[in-house]
Amino acid sequence: MKKMATPLLFFATFLLLLATVHPKVIAVGQPSEVKLNSRILQDSIVKRVNENPKAGWKAALNPRFSNYTVGEFKHILGVKPTPKKELLGIPIIRHGKSLKMPANFDARTAWPQCSTIGRILDQGHCGSCWAFGAVESLSDRFCIHFGMNISLSVNDLLACCGFLCGSGCDGGVPISAWRYFVRSGVVSEECDPYFDDIGCSHPGCEPAYPTPMCEKKCVKGNQLWSQSKHYSVGAYRINSDPTDIMAEVYKNGPVEVAFTVYEDFAHYKSGVYKHVTGSVMGGHAVKLIGWGTSDDGEDYWLLANQWNKGWGEDGYFKIRRGTNECGIEDDVVAGLPSTKNLVREVADMDNLKAASF
Repeated sequence: MKKMATPLLFFATFLLLLATVHPKVIAVGQPSEVKLNSRILQDSIVKRVNENPKAGWKAALNPRFSNYTVGEFKHILGVKPTPKKELLGIPIIRHGKSLKMPANFDARTAWPQCSTIGRILDQGHCGSCWAFGAVESLSDRFCIHFGMNISLSVNDLLACCGFLCGSGCDGGVPISAWRYFVRSGVVSEECDPYFDDIGCSHPGCEPAYPTPMCEKKCVKGNQLWSQSKHYSVGAYRINSDPTDIMAEVYKNGPVEVAFTVYEDFAHYKSGVYKHVTGSVMGGHAVKLIGWGTSDDGEDYWLLANQWNKGWGEDGYFKIRRGTNECGIEDDVVAGLPSTKNLVREVADMDNLKAASF
């Protein structure tokens, strides 16, 4: 009997270690069928937030999700956990604290010539937030660094990155999107428009939209796919210290961030968000464009969401800064725009001008 005690003890210890290594995976679990089919918007959540003097933000029954179930809402939160192998070789950028940061910063006013910074888009019923946050940030950076007002294609990234980025409309990994920009580039929105151009308001709109097919062909016959590609130089993470994130945005432009979404976030209307009530719904990616401090003295990040202008503060929201609220400072990624293909683009424009005289 004594000989049996050692392997049994070993097995029990092994199970205990497994539970310790993956506590989040075990703890979250899948909501029940009843929960998934219930409405995401709840009067009780609005009441609990608005009656909490320490909440710092206001909740409302946002029309954007008036017909959504919990399951449908979870579907559009398309950030998948980053596989460890994806982080191998990815540099972490630190800017240090020598750069003097302004108390308030808004990329829209810092670079008013860049129209893409102030655009609020709509991902529809596809879990493509990971692609939107990346493409929007790179579009802004092409304008900031090269003076090019160009909208890049979410559809290209969503459809053509494939399993290397994740599962398309069923979610993806933000840093993998930036690696795609380095490896394959991304065409313009004009070449390959977003597949759900009506958004999610049309009749019969289904929650589980299939990922569009990768066709590698511009919708306009006179445009070539390969020549419409725009690339990134490198893909990197930014150190989670708020001063490093601020310096990155201040020097290079908007970045993509991922964070954990709770039920109450669907009800956000105004103010500086922090989690008050509700269960974990999933991971979401957005574009961080600035920061500031509220009248109540709450430091915040300023972000652009892609749930159309009917949600939040005309499509934007603020979230508490400096406390890693909902993991907002843990997963910040970006890359710099590349000059690759741009020389040809300028040459083509010059030839076009010469031909017109």
